[in-house]
Amino acid sequence: MLPSEYFGLSLEHEAIPAGQVLLTRQAVSPWVTFVESGRVVLGLRDGTAMSHQLGVVEGPFWLEAASAVLNLPEVVDALTETPVVLRRMPLPAFQRTVAALASPARKLLQDVSRSQRQQTELAVSRLAMDAEARCARWLLNHADQASQGVMNVLLSQRKRLIAAELGIAPETLSRVLRHLRERSLIAGSGRNLTLLDPSGLQSLAGG
Repeated sequence: MLPSEYFGLSLEHEAIPAGQVLLTRQAVSPWVTFVESGRVVLGLRDGTAMSHQLGVVEGPFWLEAASAVLNLPEVVDALTETPVVLRRMPLPAFQRTVAALASPARKLLQDVSRSQRQQTELAVSRLAMDAEARCARWLLNHADQASQGVMNVLLSQRKRLIAAELGIAPETLSRVLRHLRERSLIAGSGRNLTLLDPSGLQSLAGG
């Protein structure tokens, strides 16, 4: 359903190019946004790029409407990954509509929104964990024992997919691997890596 079908309001379509900020973490948006088409990246932003990626959502969907229901700041940053078409509803109008719901329906919506926000906050706290620690843990978990006690990791997936699994940007993954090489914790390039110092990686991963 479109927002107009939900609320009886006529909201104009808006076309947004890729790479634009739709939500800013810890800020209160004046709008509640319904994305009709296109993909949006959720996570933690560093300047104009998403440094820690929580996930990608694709329209049609309401963009983090739980924050508006609970009257709380946004819990994630949101960037358009592709051009998107959206409609924006003024926050006061959205909250008036929620307040006008029957009490059981309003309480259910608030409970669902609270649960979603708690899950998102937990995911964000995990994202905030040091990227090097997560990468070190991933390398240890995917290492194979080779001859003479050497531990190797074959990057069978594209780095983009590995980065998504770790919740970081591909550029962040490349930077972390470079730092681990510079610290002589790993060696190798391309798809084959050698863990030079597994105990050091274990320490970096948090024990």
